[in-house]
Amino acid sequence: MQISSRFTLAVHIFACIDTFKDDYKVTSDFLAGSTNVNPVIIRKILGQLKAAGLVEVARGSGGASIAKPLDEISFLDIYHAVECVEKGELFHFHENPSADCPVGRNIHGVLDDKLIRVQKAMEDELSSITMEDVIQDTRRLI
Repeated sequence: MQISSRFTLAVHIFACIDTFKDDYKVTSDFLAGSTNVNPVIIRKILGQLKAAGLVEVARGSGGASIAKPLDEISFLDIYHAVECVEKGELFHFHENPSADCPVGRNIHGVLDDKLIRVQKAMEDELSSITMEDVIQDTRRLI
């Protein structure tokens, strides 16, 4: 299992917006140069972040800005904004295990609670990290 790169791209976008906000108009083309990703993909992610109330995007070439204080934007907020997790479930279960097999007939009962616990642990950890943490680490390195 692998979370798509939209999550790390979104974090990268936040870091760029904060780092360069005073010196450049942070547009999708500008962000594409830093991420080395097509501007169309950047615009899609910016749209998702905007819909979640995390960034503001001026029409045309107006650029992007962060809509909330960095310490109020958690990794979980970003994850929810950009990831396509079906019905809020991290793990997708195969649809029709065989009822004729003793494992197939019981696998949901065996795994469901465990998978929910794993997802909750991941979400708890994501909620404990903020963009402020990332920005502070980034500033130490640049």
